[in-house]
Amino acid sequence: MEKTIKADGIEFTCRELTTETWKDLVSLFGDHREVADCWCMWFRGSRKDWEDNRGAGNKSRLKAIVENRNPVGLIAYSGTDPVGWCAVAPRIDYDVLERTKFYKAIDNKNTWSVTCFFTIKTHRKMGVTRFLILEAIKYARKNGAEVLEAYPSIPKEAVIPDVNGYRGFYQVFLDLGFSVASRKQENKPIIRYDLK
Repeated sequence: MEKTIKADGIEFTCRELTTETWKDLVSLFGDHREVADCWCMWFRGSRKDWEDNRGAGNKSRLKAIVENRNPVGLIAYSGTDPVGWCAVAPRIDYDVLERTKFYKAIDNKNTWSVTCFFTIKTHRKMGVTRFLILEAIKYARKNGAEVLEAYPSIPKEAVIPDVNGYRGFYQVFLDLGFSVASRKQENKPIIRYDLK
């Protein structure tokens, strides 16, 4: 597990989502409205798949991917408590990206994607997302990726509602070294981090 010490004294660690840590994701997601229907399946499969499986069905779909030992994402912990989530996996696993005109593949590099974040309310505005992005960079590089992509929206309002932060915050990515690679619509960029 990787560690970082935050300025306010909070220490976070990170673990990959596996069959061993599945219970921690279940505990983290719990009954939270933001993730209870989705279970991080929005970018996987068809819209019909997602709608037909809202809630328990999407949870089962995600669990099957984990049981097949495919990369899915990372869990952040404060002590032993799971406090945050980042979906990060090979871009080819997120078929919705290729069906979305704004996010079609730029090239044929071995690209991984960061698609979703979730932080429990008690730990928001404490750097959990930033920590998870840094861990996602290391995780993708360790697994042979050449590039890490993300797709943050850029809301028009000055204060971003928590529910709109699920794809991460544009400026946080830029501050960590990502750059805009494509922008077919002003508020829907593809941003990239070169892992070479």
